[in-house]
Amino acid sequence: MNVAEIKAAVDAGKSVHWSNEGYRVHRDGLGQYLITYVPNGSTIGLTDRSGRRLNGAEADFFISEPRHGAAAEKGRDVRGATPDTSSSAGPC
Repeated sequence: MNVAEIKAAVDAGKSVHWSNEGYRVHRDGLGQYLITYVPNGSTIGLTDRSGRRLNGAEADFFISEPRHGAAAEKGRDVRGATPDTSSSAGPC
C-alpha cells in the first residue's frame, strides 16, 4: 500500500496495520497519521517529516479483515443462543 492508499483506508475506518496486527496505523486528534505498537504504546509517524516517504516498506502495510467463526465470536453475545445448563453430573 502506498501513502495515499493507507491514509484513505484509515479515513474510511478500516483496520490498517504495518508488519503484523500488533502495529496499528491510525490518525490522531491533530490529523497526524501514526503507527502505534499496541502492546506498549510506542508510536512513530507514518511518514518522514516530508510526508512522502513511509516509515516502512509499502509491501508491509495491510488491511486486516474481520474474522468469522468461533474465534471471532468468543466473548460476544450471539442472538438466539441459550446457556448450556444441562449436566450429566446433576446438581451439586
